[in-house]
Amino acid sequence: MKTLADLTGATGRPVDLHLMLDLVIPVHDGIQAQGDLIVLPMDDAVGHVTVRSGAAWHEVPPEGVELLRGGAGGNAHTLVADPGTCLWTADVDDTLGLALGAFEALDVAYLLHREHGGTGIAPGRYVVRRQREQGPPAPPRREVAGRPGSAPSGLTQRRAASRREEQRPRSRFVCD
Repeated sequence: MKTLADLTGATGRPVDLHLMLDLVIPVHDGIQAQGDLIVLPMDDAVGHVTVRSGAAWHEVPPEGVELLRGGAGGNAHTLVADPGTCLWTADVDDTLGLALGAFEALDVAYLLHREHGGTGIAPGRYVVRRQREQGPPAPPRREVAGRPGSAPSGLTQRRAASRREEQRPRSRFVCD
């Protein structure tokens, strides 16, 4: 697990001084919100969000992928992951018009924001949505900063192996 200092050091993206840099960022595999963004496991968006066939998947670069910037020049929400561990696409359809894209994390990925700090996302497939009240529906196709081109073959092979592993039955426990 990483600290906020680890993420800011790896990406060069600063955070506000009120945030504690030395605390470990918790990692979750459920629904998460960070300001204007909501991250949902793909299974929770079935029937609403689909990844287009032939979607262009891009590796998340070390500096991250800016998913959304707050209004009036606000701060960016950035998807961050270690090299070779996360793929991103903006090629999604959403019946509610709120999805910005989807990502598949083969290892822990993080959302980083200057004011909100970081949130950890467990390996899995997720959809990223914005809040309804932020603006009009997302355009059908959106360009996102990141590396152009297709995902590296090694990462694609790891992704396929991960999907085969996910097809095995598993138990999920919730403690309170």
